[in-house]
Amino acid sequence: MPKTLLLPLLALAALLVCAAPAAAQDTPKREVLYQHGPQNRYLMGGEWLFRLDTANQGLRQGFHKQTSTAGWTKTTVPNAWNAQDQSVESMRGTVGWYRKDFRLPSRSSRYDWTIRFESVNYRSRVWLNGKPIGSHRGAYIGFEFRIPRSALKRSGVNRLVVRVENVRKTYDLPPSGFTRTSVPTGGWWNYGGILREVYLKRVDRVDFTTVQVLPDLPCRTCAATVNFRVTVRNFSDSGQRVSVAGNFGDRRINLGRASVGPKSFHTFRESIRVSQPRLWSPKSPSLYNVRLRVRAGDRVANRYELKSGIRSIKVVGGKLHLNGLPVNIRGVSLHEDDPQLGFAINNQIRDKFIADARELGATMLRSHYPLHPYFHEQADRYGLLVWSEIPMYAIKTDKLASEIVRKTGANELRENVLANGNHPSIAMWSVGNELSARPGPVQGDYLRRAANQARALDPTRPIAYAVAGYPGAGCQTEYKPLDVIGINEYFGWYPGPNGQIADRTVLSEYLDQVRACYPDKAIMITEFGAEANRHGPVEEKGTYEFQQDFINYHLGVYATKPWLSGALYWTLKEFRVRPEWDGGNPRPQPPIHQKAVIDFQGNRKPGFADLQRHYLATDQYPGQPAAGSSRRR
Repeated sequence: MPKTLLLPLLALAALLVCAAPAAAQDTPKREVLYQHGPQNRYLMGGEWLFRLDTANQGLRQGFHKQTSTAGWTKTTVPNAWNAQDQSVESMRGTVGWYRKDFRLPSRSSRYDWTIRFESVNYRSRVWLNGKPIGSHRGAYIGFEFRIPRSALKRSGVNRLVVRVENVRKTYDLPPSGFTRTSVPTGGWWNYGGILREVYLKRVDRVDFTTVQVLPDLPCRTCAATVNFRVTVRNFSDSGQRVSVAGNFGDRRINLGRASVGPKSFHTFRESIRVSQPRLWSPKSPSLYNVRLRVRAGDRVANRYELKSGIRSIKVVGGKLHLNGLPVNIRGVSLHEDDPQLGFAINNQIRDKFIADARELGATMLRSHYPLHPYFHEQADRYGLLVWSEIPMYAIKTDKLASEIVRKTGANELRENVLANGNHPSIAMWSVGNELSARPGPVQGDYLRRAANQARALDPTRPIAYAVAGYPGAGCQTEYKPLDVIGINEYFGWYPGPNGQIADRTVLSEYLDQVRACYPDKAIMITEFGAEANRHGPVEEKGTYEFQQDFINYHLGVYATKPWLSGALYWTLKEFRVRPEWDGGNPRPQPPIHQKAVIDFQGNRKPGFADLQRHYLATDQYPGQPAAGSSRRR
């Protein structure tokens, strides 16, 4: 950051600390919204303060109005400051400030502390008691900062200040863009704020930084190998004798002991063999409790808990196989969105998404970004696979030509693998969505880089990518690094380039063309759908009747393609896209995307029943045994 900008920011943060109005003080409690992870996490709930800094007035005016209470509002976190603002200005983005006053859960000088943000959109800078502790760029994946001891007040009130900017830029993920009428785009609504929860974490000399538990199942009747890779950090100023041990189900494991230097990292590795494993699948989502503990000397410094599932997901002969058997998945996509809360949804809303998907008969979820960790835990529990994707969304080739964009995408994929790879529900790592349908060397470089990055960290899952489907795209050699190709097809809804997909009757021929292009890759339909917001003639786009006919026709075509590995409807529930959105509907209701089978208020459209009928009638996992009531464990 240029010094000319950094100095005003530092001065502004100091003003916020010294001059802002008094707020409620509290002590974070040991509470979490998801279970996977370390103990000693404390939820920073309760009262926060928030104010908008429209057009960066804080920098131009020195934020002199901070000496009064004007402009501050009480809020809670998670929070999307524009959750109910559907204006063009809201979509463009701005700057907001959050503040939290708190006391440490323990005054002991023996502990270090970190602060973790589960998602902030998009750029954040963080101060504690006027001292900068970190900055971050990107959303959807958690990040944390170590709090310097010099910044802490162990017995007094600490003041956390967070500057958030959600102005989308050309090289962001997803990138900015504009319509012909200068309305900003960017894939989906640009919610600003601290969009997921915040935690304090207590550290006693050493702590976990990454934990990977990766089961490998060579064949359906084989013994499994479970590979552990655990990295710890020594926070102290002196070397520590560190050991890691724990349990996988009822098996004890010992990852070893090592001397770890001050402020240094060490990675422990170990593998165990599990004979006759209980296999995880959508019909029988059997889970193993995993508990790890790290010791510094003779004292337990922290514990880490997760649930693991043993299963194999591979591409064999051009078909996706789960636990050695071919699948024919039916699923839905979703966006984390709510009419009142925007992106800052809670676990009750997440549970509703899960319940609706399961009632529909779906066994896979997809989103354009990593879902909240609680979604993954519930997917593990209920046997829902996840197409896990990063927001490399519709980036133009001239922007992808930038080295920083390709590196950012590959790094985001890396962070997704490390953050979410322990969940058995995650079926594949998707490197993006709808880049150029006719890729050249630039996109090829990104696909290779991202695929290699993911495989190096996790060789147990296939690499996927979703493309815009139309006949003129042809066969592409740049897709060689991929294992799974997702086809986003809207034949009979959008016209496509030169009207190529206006006629739905050419869909069957097109899918056969795709199979011929990629005989060794698994092919899935990752998007199909039609907007619907009213009753009317079946021939009229935008009617419930048209949507029902669209669903029945497309699923009927898929049923004639036994080589397909599955199909995902776009989407389960409506969400906000951008001002002026029409989605191909002659009578749209912008900014709402209305291809879903549940409207934004939660009402089911007639198409829900059609989708449900097809999904429940499809044997999605032939040969996979069910476990009866064990599915609800």
